[in-house]
Amino acid sequence: MITITSKSFRTLAAGAILSALAFSFATVSSAEDDATPPQVVVKFADLDLSTSRGAVALYGRIHGAAEDVCWRMYTNTEAYRRYKNACLQKVIADAVNKVDEPALSAVFASQYGVSAPVVVAAAGTR
Repeated sequence: MITITSKSFRTLAAGAILSALAFSFATVSSAEDDATPPQVVVKFADLDLSTSRGAVALYGRIHGAAEDVCWRMYTNTEAYRRYKNACLQKVIADAVNKVDEPALSAVFASQYGVSAPVVVAAAGTR
């Protein structure tokens, strides 16, 4: 049996292993970056969401942010045009669900001709 113990072979093997690991980490991190959808923060502390006026104002802000998010999700104008309406509805519905205010849900429902989004929550196990 021949055992290779030369320093150059160990260095070469260690370098190959480290290179392979570095490339795999680079691939994983770039895949995560591509998979993360764009996000926009919408501030609304200045609005009274218990009123229809405040809900409409917040809906306008959410809609504008959703247009920005949807535009950045597609690589070309044709894809954006094709999927814009479905993207806007999904992004806005997600934001409305997060805010969880009845007046805002009603504005969303009136804009899209659908029932207001419903958030289902469980209090605990039986």
